Amino acid sequence: MARPIWGKAVAYALPKIEEASLKGKRVLLRADLNVTFQPGTTEIADDSRINAIVPTVDLLRAKGARIVLCSHLGRPKGKVVADMRIEPVRARLSAMMGIDVTYAGGPVGAETLNAVNGLQDGDVAMLENLRFDPGEEANSGEFSHSLASLADVYVNDAFGASHRSHASIVGVAEVLPACAGLLMRSEIAALERAVGSDERPAVVVLGGAKVADKLGVVENLAPAADAVLVGGGMISAMLASQGHNVGSVDLSAEELRAAASLLDNAEISKKLRLPIDVVVAGEFSANSTSIEVSVDAIPKLGYVLDIGRKTATEFVGIISSAKKVIWNGPMGLFEWPMFAKGTEEVASAIASNVDAFKLAGGGSTVEAINALGISDKLTHVSTGGGASLEYLEGKTLPGISALMRG
Repeated sequence: MARPIWGKAVAYALPKIEEASLKGKRVLLRADLNVTFQPGTTEIADDSRINAIVPTVDLLRAKGARIVLCSHLGRPKGKVVADMRIEPVRARLSAMMGIDVTYAGGPVGAETLNAVNGLQDGDVAMLENLRFDPGEEANSGEFSHSLASLADVYVNDAFGASHRSHASIVGVAEVLPACAGLLMRSEIAALERAVGSDERPAVVVLGGAKVADKLGVVENLAPAADAVLVGGGMISAMLASQGHNVGSVDLSAEELRAAASLLDNAEISKKLRLPIDVVVAGEFSANSTSIEVSVDAIPKLGYVLDIGRKTATEFVGIISSAKKVIWNGPMGLFEWPMFAKGTEEVASAIASNVDAFKLAGGGSTVEAINALGISDKLTHVSTGGGASLEYLEGKTLPGISALMRG
């Protein structure tokens, strides 16, 4: 199984805030506050990423630091976009912590530097959306140095963005003394355990839209796993590659190749647990009529939108005896109640297994966890999304490498 080049126990080797002298110093704290909003509004739908940064902010304040908090939000592509301003995030953090997180503008410039220089020990200011400046995603030296000029020390607590070679992730770490935040270290420690521990039986639960998106994860984790349970949008491509009819879904050549590559790999295919029955909707609609059928009896028209009851029972049994569970992706289109049953049963089984180490991650997975209210039943719920996936694939994350260089 491939591992990132920094090896085991990197969470304990990273430079720590606790060991740094920060009183009176300006600290540029990079967080991942890329929250989701209610459709068509600036009302925050999920503030878990904001809540996750609070312990690091509290620690920095207790140490007397002057905190300059920064994050990206959405994909403005180097331009100022009104509905991607950082203000809703700043307001929510202020309310959450009971302090006045001031707005420093920018994200760079003379006015921002003046605002930052006016901070007192324990104060917190927030920069405007980093991606409003094209230098962020380009990792430009000029933008990196402009950000670095706002601080004496850099702290990266944005694990969810650390798979990006951006200025605020990599560039600043090359200029300032750098530390890892509390969230960053907890994320890495949990992922190290997920990838590297010998706890058995080990079960990987994978859903989501595309096999191609999870191909690297399966290839990296399957050799050390006892079972890989497959659900979600991945079902259709996997079944089609086995010769089953999968209804109306239009599968790309890339998806079919990815599915075939897993099924043709003898070591991996013996670990795969594919559905034996599925829920098929007549139309791709939340209110469509549906039927539950064996995978051998999927109609020529319709959409596979959930695992069936027999499959859920099989998956629950496997999960219940596991000592390690890695979960990424729902079992069906759980946002639509009619097709949420498989995800609910699998999630309940994971939550109920009190003896296992349980790591979950991915945007839609976290949404399901929050909707079901089971986050406190899991060992670790990653805020990482794409960063978690790349770590589970065995890739090296640029943001972590930048901290290790320090």
